[in-house]
Amino acid sequence: MGGDLGPPEIVAGALDARGDTLTPILFGDAGIETHGLELHETTGVIGMNEKPAEAVRAKPGSSLVASIRAVAEGAAQAVVSAGNTGAVLAAGLLELRRVPGVLRPAIAVPIPSRRGPSVLIDSGANADARPEHLVQFATMGAVFAEEILGIADPEVRLLSIGEEREKGNQLTLEAHELLLAADLNFGGNCEGRDLLEGAADVVVTDGFTGNVTLKLLEGTIVGLIDAFREEITATTAGKLGGLLIRPAARRLRHRLDPDTYGGAYLLGLRGLAVIAHGNSSSKAIANAIRLAARGVEHDVAGRLAARLPQRAEAV
Repeated sequence: MGGDLGPPEIVAGALDARGDTLTPILFGDAGIETHGLELHETTGVIGMNEKPAEAVRAKPGSSLVASIRAVAEGAAQAVVSAGNTGAVLAAGLLELRRVPGVLRPAIAVPIPSRRGPSVLIDSGANADARPEHLVQFATMGAVFAEEILGIADPEVRLLSIGEEREKGNQLTLEAHELLLAADLNFGGNCEGRDLLEGAADVVVTDGFTGNVTLKLLEGTIVGLIDAFREEITATTAGKLGGLLIRPAARRLRHRLDPDTYGGAYLLGLRGLAVIAHGNSSSKAIANAIRLAARGVEHDVAGRLAARLPQRAEAV
């Protein structure tokens, strides 16, 4: 019920993702056309502009809260939501609870780069953060990169306004010093312009900066690809040339298109949650569901729970 484009787009994505080893279950209002998918009827919807904690307490029967509760109770193995991100976090804390030792859960997003995917964390769960939170975000991102992306000893960098150690605001300056002392492969600061080049395996920042960065990257990628297509189709010569480069253009679009990833893991909880954009298309929803399924196959939540206390003690 949380997608900006309405339940039909969510249902279409779930249908696309359905397979022999993947069974989406819908949570929403009675009367939704499910096209054969199982529907758990719920009451109430948490709007995008509602205060998350208050809404979760006031609407325990809403689709968002009920779907997360299903994971906590073992009725589902993962939850995917395109609803209010803050409410997903609040419901996750209430129903799934934090992994022991985790100060704050964080959103980890795989972002495309020339070197391969990088992990941007936090991408929007915590608008305000303290230096010690960034160290733990970096730790979660490193464990995620090791266990899920298969990167040995992932390099971590801190997003700032310059590579120099003395560059940044008070948060980044203090976080930089803590990261230097942490049990991490910390490579110093990086700048936003280096992210698509592959600045690091894990790029850590606060949720406000991370969310702005993520949306700027996504908007830039989509805008450039669309502008490129418009230029190609503007002239006859361009159309002819476009036929020759079409395979390469499709590969590039697939690699860079935000819908290819579909969603982001909310790390630090005792269950698996994937957050999708509110304006997600059916393609993005389908890929977010597949991302959740991969997280189940690789036991993301379990591996993080097993390894985070060890890394936290080292921090």
